Amino acid sequence: MSNCRHNPLKPYPATIVKIIDETPDVKTFQMVFDDPAVMESFRQKPGQVAQLSVFGVGEATISITSSPTRKGILEFSVKKVGMLTSALHCLEPGTKVGIRGPYGNHFPYEVMKGKDLLFIGGGIGLAPLRALIDFVLAEENRGDYGKIDIIYGARSMDDLCFKYDILDRWPQMPGTTVYTTIDRAEPGWEGHVGFVPAYLEEINPSPENKYAITCGPPIMIKFVLQALEKMGFSDDQVITTLELKMKCGIGKCGRCNIGSKYVCLDGPVFYLSQLKQLPPEF
Repeated sequence: MSNCRHNPLKPYPATIVKIIDETPDVKTFQMVFDDPAVMESFRQKPGQVAQLSVFGVGEATISITSSPTRKGILEFSVKKVGMLTSALHCLEPGTKVGIRGPYGNHFPYEVMKGKDLLFIGGGIGLAPLRALIDFVLAEENRGDYGKIDIIYGARSMDDLCFKYDILDRWPQMPGTTVYTTIDRAEPGWEGHVGFVPAYLEEINPSPENKYAITCGPPIMIKFVLQALEKMGFSDDQVITTLELKMKCGIGKCGRCNIGSKYVCLDGPVFYLSQLKQLPPEF
């Protein structure tokens, strides 16, 4: 964003226009910049993050949940886990906030052209994946990609994020299959029951001409990576995203360094082959 190059730490005023209750502790905030010129120049790519400010409280790094193909609005899906996110959850439509960014690298969607894509998400980990899913499913981009498979799970029915997307919208898209699961059986759920890594092994997707993109709780990612390796995916076919301790967003504070890498500059998106070269700090 051209303005941010002059002062990369300056948040730009924005207004919350809509709030969607996704789960008991996750809300999606739709926001617009107060200055239309800033909105026009904020050209994020799928996988990038931004810093959200609640005035008088602080700021936090949040994945941009919406695809850049959706013009005129930004979406952030936020799980209530700390002081800043709790403050966000108390806000109402019409409230002013601050946004700075976008920061970090992005999912390599150019490299993915011509390939099938396998998305594997757990809980709030679907939020950054959603930006890329909607990007590749957009009418102007859909022809560039092959078959889309989405495996997504959460602890319970109530904990499934983006229910409209996973249960209604995405399954109707051409060449797209959505697999949903919850950890334990419960009344009213007629879908698959079990953990995401086990469901992945049950589905047993072929690694041929395919990228696997995953995000979720660390323990889920650990076993997903093991499953993908057993299925024959190479380290360069597997991509994930980190948000480790990011604070300033521009590589100055040093909070998010892993060895010689800064998550806010060199990430948050990494190939598995890149992660294996880093110290085991994430």
